[in-house]
Amino acid sequence: MRLFDELCPAPPTWSLDWSAVREALPWVRKMAGVEQDPVHHAEGDVDTHTRMACEALAELPGWRARPAPERVRLFAAVLLHDVGKAACTRREADGRITAHGHSRRGGLMARRLLWEGGAEVGWREHVAALVRHHQVPFWALERPDLRAIAFRVSLVARNDDLALLATADILGRRCGDTAEVLDNIALYREYCAEQRCLERPRDFPSDHARFWFFRKPDRDPDYAAHDDTRSTVTVMSGLPGAGKDTWIGSHRADLPVVSLDALRAEMGVRPTDPQRRVAAAAHELAREHLRAGRSFVWNATNLSRDVRDRCVGLASAYRARIEIVSLEAPPQVLRARLDRRPAPVPAAAVERLVRRWEYPDATEAHRVTGIAWPEA
Repeated sequence: MRLFDELCPAPPTWSLDWSAVREALPWVRKMAGVEQDPVHHAEGDVDTHTRMACEALAELPGWRARPAPERVRLFAAVLLHDVGKAACTRREADGRITAHGHSRRGGLMARRLLWEGGAEVGWREHVAALVRHHQVPFWALERPDLRAIAFRVSLVARNDDLALLATADILGRRCGDTAEVLDNIALYREYCAEQRCLERPRDFPSDHARFWFFRKPDRDPDYAAHDDTRSTVTVMSGLPGAGKDTWIGSHRADLPVVSLDALRAEMGVRPTDPQRRVAAAAHELAREHLRAGRSFVWNATNLSRDVRDRCVGLASAYRARIEIVSLEAPPQVLRARLDRRPAPVPAAAVERLVRRWEYPDATEAHRVTGIAWPEA
């Protein structure tokens, strides 16, 4: 994004103009005064820490050696890495300050902010993924699922980027365990290099092998799984107004469709009513297609990973190949489309969906197709 280009430290001085950053980005100003755990953040509030992390990034030789577009992308990730703390910070009964869940919340917020700012989808998702996983190198070596975590990061961003972000994060703090954490980051880099996923996506023998690696614990990533699929389920994902029905009509017109909107209309259930009956009916209709080995389209918003996984899990149990098609458009285009509908979708309902929007990635399906339709 051009704004980050303008704010990013650059040669020959590599200096950071924090006042210009705060002036240009309202969400940075909101980090001022957000408390942090003084044991790990003796430097002060989130605003202070973020500034110090950006300054630390600008001093790293590994960051300076990157091409300019990669430097800007990493700078954006460092700026956003703690954006979720304001919403997650709590003072516990014993006086401790915690920010549990701020990485996941930060990833969601980063996606939303960059979407509203007009960022290109791939660039946006790379940054959002780094924010979502920014703490991984600190503790990853203690996790039994380290391999799956490292592989996923390699497919949604880059692990060498993640290591640089984590390094800037820890150097932007005043705490007593800096040396220990830097050692952990170095070990994480070594592990990713050994696993062939440091600077590039981890390779798999096939999309089917990749799909089942992320669905079965302890699976050998180099095992060439036999592809026994017998149908294809196209799982749609996108906010209301993104163009899912239009895309289906143009690209999957010959397939049956399990549509939650159609089921709601048939059952007389409003979008604001409890949706259990509608979801149960959709799953039963999907089972009919799956038992018969028929390919079909699952048409719903499916914006969160958990919701998509219910569709994917059911379909994969019947040996279906999974394709996720993610559609999106700029906020103003979505709103204009929704306002033209005979029954406009309330802005509050769309807002609730945007807050939990997780972009699908290659760990969820055999194939993920992203389509951005900018036209109104």
